[in-house]
Amino acid sequence: MKRRMQRLHETLTTRGLPCDIWLLLAALMLAGIGWVMVSSASVGLLEDSYHYARQHGVFLLLAITAAAVALSLPLELWRQNAGLILGLSLFLLVAVLIVGQDINGSKRWISLPGPLPSLQVSEVGKLGLVFYMAAFMARFTVELRTRLFTLVRPLMVLAVPLGLLAAAPDFGGMVVYTVCVVGMLMMAGASLVLLVSSGAVLSVGAVLMVAMEPYRLARWTSFLDPWADQFATGYQLTQALIAFGRGHVAGTGLGNSVQKLHFLPEAHTDFIFAVIAEELGMIGAIAIVLLFTLFIVRAMLIGRRAELAGHLFAAYMSYGISFIIAAQAFINMAVSSGLLPTKGLTLPLVSYGGSSLLVTGVMVGLLLRADRETRLAPKRTPTPSKPRRRPQLS
Repeated sequence: MKRRMQRLHETLTTRGLPCDIWLLLAALMLAGIGWVMVSSASVGLLEDSYHYARQHGVFLLLAITAAAVALSLPLELWRQNAGLILGLSLFLLVAVLIVGQDINGSKRWISLPGPLPSLQVSEVGKLGLVFYMAAFMARFTVELRTRLFTLVRPLMVLAVPLGLLAAAPDFGGMVVYTVCVVGMLMMAGASLVLLVSSGAVLSVGAVLMVAMEPYRLARWTSFLDPWADQFATGYQLTQALIAFGRGHVAGTGLGNSVQKLHFLPEAHTDFIFAVIAEELGMIGAIAIVLLFTLFIVRAMLIGRRAELAGHLFAAYMSYGISFIIAAQAFINMAVSSGLLPTKGLTLPLVSYGGSSLLVTGVMVGLLLRADRETRLAPKRTPTPSKPRRRPQLS
């Protein structure tokens, strides 16, 4: 009996396994559910009812390939080239402002030649930001915890992509980037006083951005009372709420959504969670929330184990990926359920979108690589939280 309990404990903690099986299982289940729901939500959007289903299947294969490539490469390679990857990300953020496609008043995509889909630059920028911040925090861990103004440099670096995203404009991307960096700094032990002060400044800036743009202000007012203008500014939210209401507990059944039939805009991308709630009901919606919770908890545990083992770059990279997935998933689901104003953010691993799936696949591969490297070298001496005193000569 004792041996059985020990084996169960090892399985739950993924000891003795080649990778974190719970993280992999959560990612595969979310991707599988996403493919099914994208296929259901996109039926009838085009003459070819299965166009988006086939495209999403191709994107999934590319994402799995990208995850396998990321898993096969050592993290040291990413750490050494973190600055170069960030520079490439910033170049793409500048390029999209010049040659990007203007869709609904925002430049977020670069059209690629031939049959390739458009590239959403902000998705690629997440990787560059996470790599650079993880490399910086791994190198200056002691300074971040002992010197008050060491975090000025990462905040100044963060300001560059935030400014480029504001010019796009991509307010949702700005929020995700900020949550990622601030969360990583908190996990690195940076000064909470300066972090709170910086957060207050960023909040004031966000309020000013909303107040200065009429369409953003309209979104906020419609968010507070979407039914007051349900056929204009509140249209997306009211249609999403109708989907939630029709779903009840068990849902209307797979493929039986009414809102996806040209009532709910972007049903297969930004509002896929509303279709899930309509067809699979409260049970399906809660299942998605629990799967994301499992994914994020396991990713944070990978980061914690890496930090305790002294793999600081792997640790902070894992923390950054966790915050990105958590922020984007929360915002998407909160927007669909009426908890936040409408923003154009996809649901990771679930929504239709080549760039999002590809980058998220890379992130899953990086998490599994961090977990593997920690298992292979679990006893590396971690960086001390305080600088050691030099011995005094007598």
